[in-house]
Amino acid sequence: MFKRLHHVTGQELCLGARQLALERYGRLAKAVLNSWGIFTTDDLGKVVYHLIEEGAMSKTDADRIEDFHAVYDFDEVFIRSYKLGSPIKQDDAV
Repeated sequence: MFKRLHHVTGQELCLGARQLALERYGRLAKAVLNSWGIFTTDDLGKVVYHLIEEGAMSKTDADRIEDFHAVYDFDEVFIRSYKLGSPIKQDDAV
């Protein structure tokens, strides 16, 4: 069902989720994520680890749920740093 292309770290996954949310939802990204019960990167980690438990994702022995802890602040990246018409790129520093 799912094809694993390569391993990504918890931090990389959080940064990718941030970029995707900004591209898809723009200024509403934080509100959309919050409506799904995702308020922090720790919450993203909980979703990922649930998917791992269900067999939809996998992890290495080095991966830990703590890898998702406080990767970035939602208010900072989705509200204060938001630039109209210019979503944050994944390689931008937090």
